Amino acid sequence: MRTVFVAAAACLIVLTLGYLYRLVTGPTIFDRILGLSGFGTSTTIILTLMGCAYGRLDMFVDIALGYALLNFVGVLAAARYFERARG
Repeated sequence: MRTVFVAAAACLIVLTLGYLYRLVTGPTIFDRILGLSGFGTSTTIILTLMGCAYGRLDMFVDIALGYALLNFVGVLAAARYFERARG
């Protein structure tokens, strides 16, 4: 069962490269914010899958929830800042 979780995490890491591309080369700042949000969400899911793979789901879920909260607040703050700077 561990192999399934590791394989799913590896596939998600490959799919996360699309978000990383959007984060680096986004034509507008809002595309970059979208890439950052998707990258953070994928990282949260990867952390949870790795917790399942290593049998320490309780520890990894706590880390993933903290990371998701920081990601949400960071993206919200960046979007608000750039919206005010633009308008």
